[in-house]
Amino acid sequence: MAQTARSVDRLGVAGAGTMGAGIAQTALLAGIPTVLTDPSADALAHAEATVSAALARGAERGRWSTADADAARTRLTCATDPAALAGVDAAIEAVPERLELKRTVFAQLADVCGPATLLATNTSSLLVSAVAAGLPAPERVVGLHFFNPVPLMRLVEVIAGADTGPEALASARALGERLGKRVVVAQDGIGFLVNRCGRPFVGEALRLLQERVATIEQIDRICRMGGGFRMGPFELADLIGLDVNLEIAESFWRQSYGEPRWKPSPLQARLVAAGRHGRKSGAGFHDYRDGAHRPADPEPPAPGGGDGRSVVIGGAGPVADGLRARARTAGFAVLGLNDRGADDIHLCVDADPRRRTWFGGLGHVPARALLCASTTLRAARDVRACGFHLVGPVDQARLVETTALPDTDPAAVARTEEFFGVLGFHVERVGDAPGMVLGRIVAQLVNEAAFAIGEGVGSAADVDAGTTLGLNHPRGPVAWSEQTGLAHVRAILRTLHDERGEERYRTAPLLLGAESLAAHTRFATTSR
Repeated sequence: MAQTARSVDRLGVAGAGTMGAGIAQTALLAGIPTVLTDPSADALAHAEATVSAALARGAERGRWSTADADAARTRLTCATDPAALAGVDAAIEAVPERLELKRTVFAQLADVCGPATLLATNTSSLLVSAVAAGLPAPERVVGLHFFNPVPLMRLVEVIAGADTGPEALASARALGERLGKRVVVAQDGIGFLVNRCGRPFVGEALRLLQERVATIEQIDRICRMGGGFRMGPFELADLIGLDVNLEIAESFWRQSYGEPRWKPSPLQARLVAAGRHGRKSGAGFHDYRDGAHRPADPEPPAPGGGDGRSVVIGGAGPVADGLRARARTAGFAVLGLNDRGADDIHLCVDADPRRRTWFGGLGHVPARALLCASTTLRAARDVRACGFHLVGPVDQARLVETTALPDTDPAAVARTEEFFGVLGFHVERVGDAPGMVLGRIVAQLVNEAAFAIGEGVGSAADVDAGTTLGLNHPRGPVAWSEQTGLAHVRAILRTLHDERGEERYRTAPLLLGAESLAAHTRFATTSR
């Protein structure tokens, strides 16, 4: 039976920092009278001015009316005394991420609020169960993890602690929905659902940099142009703050007792030690002291110029199918492995992620392009092959990665890169590795999501909603797996694991033999 949610007609927010002010503004616009408390009168004054200015800007931009903004302001009460929270239906703490501080604030809330008041923590990295430990009536304590900036981000995570009751969980979910957020329900664990599933974006990029597969600039550009991310992983780390990002990585590492997937990077630690903390310090992975840290991304060439030349594209799956479609659009005559319609074949493209497509009687073709998923170019030992990699959806990608070895035939490289240029791709040359850059990052995003879904941390639908709405990814890990193909993802992970012998690249049990991650919604966390 569904649990009835308690209505929240008056909200309390403890902590007048960025998150507290954002939560208060969102509640005010939702028509909820809100009491904002903080022991610092200066912090309260700043928060009140910030909320007022944001309401005015929103009215100027047509997001709401001036009347709505004026009405929202009248719903806000600010106080330095936590006793002002007496009588609220729900209280959300939004103080800094220090466990003892949060416990102190929660003890105050439990003292001044009624015994039925919903108590919520906005923690992003601490266990809800740890914050609630020792409180009276712990069944009313729940996690409500908002994302910054709260008024703009459309997501909130609801997390049940070890003692959270079903009424508190239902009430928190109803409050999140009333605030206009997409609610995802997550298990109380390291990083909850969204931050956990997003960790590989920066984490795997750091490994790629450490292995010198590509440069900082290349990795960021490949993620933007090849994957559609708004910013690359190093740009994101600089925005968050390298010190903050490292602290989160070390927290994951400690809480997991050394899970290899979450091992912090010495490259990041070295920059933090040098005081390069990102945008806020003027320099991190990129340098911001002279203005823009990078030029605009180049436009890929317009597709066209195949001129009826014959290419063989072998392989099955979304990437192979997408390449065949783009090649036909660009004017190539696309042949199958068994076609003998042309003696003069310009290029053979092996686009099968599971195995190498043996071209049989096509050994006379002077150039081949090899998808580096289940193999590396080095392991293929074919001097007439140039390596490449991209992930789906192929029709939306603007960049393809290529690689070549010192003994690779220059003619094979030239034909391969010219072929992708004709298809309308920008070409980025990187080092030889399974999945190259974007493939490795996407494979690890999918893998982490599969671990989380399999462990019951959240549902497949919530994973994708969380990473797109909470982290601004262009698509969620489940969608990546559908657009690229699970066979492709498994091939990259298996080859990395075989080559490196690291548990970091072990395949999540849910991925083994699965046809689709989306089909495994039975692992969703719907209640305690």
